[in-house]
Amino acid sequence: MPYKFEQLDVWKLSLEYIDSIYLLAEKLPKSEEFNLKSQMIRAATSISLNIAEGSTGQSDAEQARFLGFAIRYLIETVACHHIIQRRGYIQDQTLLTKIYEDSQVLVRKLQTFRKTVAPYQVREGQPTYGENDLI
Repeated sequence: MPYKFEQLDVWKLSLEYIDSIYLLAEKLPKSEEFNLKSQMIRAATSISLNIAEGSTGQSDAEQARFLGFAIRYLIETVACHHIIQRRGYIQDQTLLTKIYEDSQVLVRKLQTFRKTVAPYQVREGQPTYGENDLI
């Protein structure tokens, strides 16, 4: 009998995203071996791991919490993606665009799943900025 997470489309999608991140990471220069490459791979892997961990015998609130972690790790990969583009490490714009679009699909599915699992869970508040807070 398969584990619950193995049946989740969002988990399967996260595996495809990991494959893309590995492909991107392999194209990074050697100087980024222990920085961006390592960071992106760990973050992408954590997306799938948190989906899996949250699915196993947890309460809805606990599962939603792990989905929140997965979203945070996904955002981390997107931040790395921006650094890679800014530094001009990858010239393959098709690959960069595909990975960015895939990240948008995955984050929407994770957010929807999280809202479905625990629709009334207290969420982290959105920061409010005053006029003097902007730099």
